Amino acid sequence: MSAPSPDMKSPDALRADGPAGDDLDIALDHFLAHRKRLFRIAYRIVGDVSGAEDVIQEVWLRWQLTHRAEIKKPGAFLTTATTRLAINVIQSGRHRHETSADPQLAELGDDSAHDPLLHAERAAALEAALALLMARLTPDRLAAYVLRKGFGYPYSDLAKLLRISAPNARVVVHRAQARLDSDRERPVPVESHRRLVAAFRTAAGTGDLDCLVRALVEEDGAHRSARRIRD
Repeated sequence: MSAPSPDMKSPDALRADGPAGDDLDIALDHFLAHRKRLFRIAYRIVGDVSGAEDVIQEVWLRWQLTHRAEIKKPGAFLTTATTRLAINVIQSGRHRHETSADPQLAELGDDSAHDPLLHAERAAALEAALALLMARLTPDRLAAYVLRKGFGYPYSDLAKLLRISAPNARVVVHRAQARLDSDRERPVPVESHRRLVAAFRTAAGTGDLDCLVRALVEEDGAHRSARRIRD
């Protein structure tokens, strides 16, 4: 049974699929009530329409197989399932091969939403985007990309931070963006990810980038130290 979509089966067809037709009707009602929001969540994380639709299809299949009588808040369950599946998608090799990863950091950093659901959507998408950036970019490119794309950080300031020339700072940002299309990734330490997410939210909410810059510089320093130990 496919997920609800413009060409989905009618409720009458769903009833004919088995004896639990009435229960499936209720399940379908719950799902359709949240579908638009679930699609927005998936799209914010995955970054393309077809990938988001695939996530919604999978969520619908899982919702059918779930013991729904035990679910007190269907909306919360569906939101969590969508977020987790979408994050799994961006971590998959097929998605890395087929799609370009260019997270819209400035939009994701907007924490002004009064709607708790929209706030949760943006938070999940931001966490997923930063995890992807940390996995694919070296710390210097991560710093350049996050500061430039997320906050419009001047190239002259990036040059001072990275101890390179302004033209080279532009090259670093360009190479970081190109590197996002690669499928090579490194493990992302949980604590480093948590620290960067917190620093990014603080910078987006207050406009003070000092905490974010420190987190990025510390990440670069830790990476260089680890390389020296390995070498």
